Amino acid sequence: MNTDDLVSMLSTGVEPVDPKAIAKRFSLAILIGGVGALLVVMLRFGVRPDLAEVATTPIFWAKIAFPLSLMLGALLMVTRLARPGMSAGGGKLWVTLGVAAIWVGTLYGLAVAPADERVALVLGTTWKVCAFSITLLSVPGFIAVFWALRGLAPTRPKLAGACGGLLASSLATLAYCLHCPEMAVPFWGIWYFLGMLVPTLIGAAMGPRWLRWS
Repeated sequence: MNTDDLVSMLSTGVEPVDPKAIAKRFSLAILIGGVGALLVVMLRFGVRPDLAEVATTPIFWAKIAFPLSLMLGALLMVTRLARPGMSAGGGKLWVTLGVAAIWVGTLYGLAVAPADERVALVLGTTWKVCAFSITLLSVPGFIAVFWALRGLAPTRPKLAGACGGLLASSLATLAYCLHCPEMAVPFWGIWYFLGMLVPTLIGAAMGPRWLRWS
């Protein structure tokens, strides 16, 4: 068999790759994850009754900014890692800045608060359920994001899985903000962070198995 015949044989029946495949799959995954988490919040937890009032305050939007920055960073990373041989890229800067900002705010808030109020700032009234609730709300997004990744070609499955878990959990946290009554930065810096960390670690642990090329 000569070279021309070999090329002809290998190219027979090959379908062109859709250049928008990654964007389409992750757009759908984000839609499913976001809507799924929002529905669970509305049907299971309920939206906080003073949402319209609190949404006019800067602190509420600071609360939203934390998971939003992590969501953007995770999305940038996971869409790169869905391609063979790609690095995480600049998305990790968004995640690093988001975590750094909330921890600086946490330390500052605790430093300036009276000593007898610090525990209350950290625990709030919902610390027992916050991280678990965020993990629960992450389930629709987690399934959707891993579906998106499995249809692509990640070659770093552990890191891709971690970024996928972070994307799902940050979407869940955004939805949870509509319910959560806590408005203290130290609370977010600990319990929101832990709630997003759990699906991230699960994604990292299961990525090599679930994203393995067959």
